[in-house]
Amino acid sequence: MKVLTEHLWFNTKNKIEFINITSQLEALLDKSGIKEGLCLVNAMHITSSVFINDEEQGLKQDFKNWLEELAPQDIEKYKHNLTGEDNAHAHLKRTIMGRQVLIAVTKAKFDFGPWEQVFYGEFDGRRRKRVLVKIIGE
Repeated sequence: MKVLTEHLWFNTKNKIEFINITSQLEALLDKSGIKEGLCLVNAMHITSSVFINDEEQGLKQDFKNWLEELAPQDIEKYKHNLTGEDNAHAHLKRTIMGRQVLIAVTKAKFDFGPWEQVFYGEFDGRRRKRVLVKIIGE
């Protein structure tokens, strides 16, 4: 069995961003030489996310709007912010959007459905964060 472990690093310009990381993951899959297996992609920070969806600007704006309705950036609203933090909303947004994805690898390609792409979601940006990529297989 082969294993490739890598980290992708992000330092976003904005507090909230969605970054398509599909091509970076495909390059790592090629580097791994794995033909059949699994790829785990995991956000390593509690205010960021990894998820699969469609690459479409309107949808990304819909995510931002929807998440802001569910977990607004209102600092006084959250008990977590009483500790001196101001990012409770980011923790909640991460929980909604998810921590990780697992992608099947078949014939050296990701086994995606139509339109599926992988995204890094940042909810408390402007500082360095990482994503773990672990590809396992034969």
